[in-house]
Amino acid sequence: MTILLTILLIIVALGLIAVVLLQSGKSAGLSGAISGGAETLFGKQKARGLDLILHRTTVVLSVLFFILTLTIAYFA
Repeated sequence: MTILLTILLIIVALGLIAVVLLQSGKSAGLSGAISGGAETLFGKQKARGLDLILHRTTVVLSVLFFILTLTIAYFA
């Protein structure tokens, strides 16, 4: 059981890494964080298209990663 969960955790972790790396950046580095970072954080811009799919996939994979990690810790 633990081996199966560990293999599933590795697959989810690799998928999470890939999805996070595929997402586009929201600011242009440090200058974007100083000048325009608050506008993108608190603005009314919503993700559309591929960004929305990647965002939702990131949320699902991160919750699954958290649940798998707690389950493996419980059984170990």
